Amino acid sequence: MKQKKKTIALIAHDNKKAAMVNWALKNKGALEKYNLCGTGTTAKLVAEATDLTVKRYLSGPLGGDQQIGAKIAEKKIDIVIFFWDPLESQPHDPDVKALLRIAVVYDIPIATNRATADYVIHSTMIEG
Repeated sequence: MKQKKKTIALIAHDNKKAAMVNWALKNKGALEKYNLCGTGTTAKLVAEATDLTVKRYLSGPLGGDQQIGAKIAEKKIDIVIFFWDPLESQPHDPDVKALLRIAVVYDIPIATNRATADYVIHSTMIEG
């Protein structure tokens, strides 16, 4: 039985968007094996930089984090790569916490920094 193609959500706070784009460029070969989605500007920047198709949800502060969380609950997102900025106050902080919580509740990998994202995307367990 053929497994469905996994979906990875890409999210980055404003101060981390450049890091996300650089990470996506470095890992383009690995990312092209998956369906990709992301919040507003992050999805747009990654798509433009990599020429990969990235389904765009709303910007995080406008409900994008909640949309991603809903897709996790629907079992339509398998992995989250979320470069968040723990040192910057976020106006939508409750949404960010809800997204982190829902990823834990549904037991999906959520990488919140480059080092963890590298481990996740290159893990032999990602295909399982």
